[in-house]
Amino acid sequence: MAIPHASNETSYLLPPNKEDWEGQGIPDFVYEQEELMMEGVQWPRGALSLLNTPPLSHFDSALCSAWRQRMELGLFRYPLGELPTQTLPGTVGFVAQLNVERGVQRRCPQNIKSVRQEFDPEQFNFNQIRPGEVLFRLHRKQDCPGTVQQEDILVVINVSPLEWGHVLLVPEPARGLPQRLLPGALRAGVEAVLLSSHPGFRVGFNSLGGLASVNHLHLHGYYLAHRLPVEGAPSEPLDPRGRLHVLQALPAPGFLFYTSRPGPDLEALISRVCRATDYLTDCEIAHNLFVTRGAPPGKATSSSALSGVRVILWPRKPSFGIKEGEAFNVALCELAGHLPVKTAQDFSSLTEAAALALIRECLLPPAQAEDVRAALVALIAREEE
Repeated sequence: MAIPHASNETSYLLPPNKEDWEGQGIPDFVYEQEELMMEGVQWPRGALSLLNTPPLSHFDSALCSAWRQRMELGLFRYPLGELPTQTLPGTVGFVAQLNVERGVQRRCPQNIKSVRQEFDPEQFNFNQIRPGEVLFRLHRKQDCPGTVQQEDILVVINVSPLEWGHVLLVPEPARGLPQRLLPGALRAGVEAVLLSSHPGFRVGFNSLGGLASVNHLHLHGYYLAHRLPVEGAPSEPLDPRGRLHVLQALPAPGFLFYTSRPGPDLEALISRVCRATDYLTDCEIAHNLFVTRGAPPGKATSSSALSGVRVILWPRKPSFGIKEGEAFNVALCELAGHLPVKTAQDFSSLTEAAALALIRECLLPPAQAEDVRAALVALIAREEE
């Protein structure tokens, strides 16, 4: 995917001399709540890339220009060009991409044995990354009395990228937080989606046992210039007040949280999601989460307007380590319908039925899934009126 040059975002670029990178410090990307775009971002007619998304937001320009420069400087494990992409024939709308280099060169997963495993400073963590890998620090101004003070979040390149613009959102690394979702991290992820004017910028989270490869709190963010099934998948309410819904449609059933308003409604969503992930973590249930612009709950369709933010949560069987020999590994993007495939042979032969079979292997058994559903409904029902 081609990335345009930003006209005036030089403050997020590294100086010419490598020796000066560490001394430059980390620039702040400062934003206000009024910059969060809940409305007006839609898929255009025809093909989309970052080149024909008018106009790029300030956030997109900062991220893309800094990310592109790091690619040109060779800070990634491999160069990323235009990835071969296809929509698999069938009813789901899987978007498959061939990314051989990620399958070969990504960092080996850490030795994870528990969803609740503590942070281990002896293992690889984000305190060890090179200075040039940090693009900027997300910093939200507390511009309205009573708004929650958002902690600063580092935006770091993923050196084994899925797609152009693939970054990690990392709360202060020195705190040594394990890979357990916290409200500040989720808030930063949702607000990053709302800062982008590109409908295909998404954010996600993999728990331990949900294919997180590093036990140090982080979320993923990346651009994908394609609609995904979860944006408009129909849902049914599990709560009379509309606070929790279930997606029954393929690629995988999951729990849907939705809001179309910033401020208190968004804060309530963040609180509900983190209460749900806390429950799953405490019960040793692995999970994946995906944040995308999408349609309201109900009888939505693939062509529905992107009128708010969907947060989808999938409890799943734990999986520790990478399964070799599979066409893809099932984590946050695969459950949403984006399939990064490892080999050209699998890319050419992959079918919708085969993809669904791989995903089903990772889902909870029906009885356990029903127990989790009942527990989350009860959790939401206990929410303060």
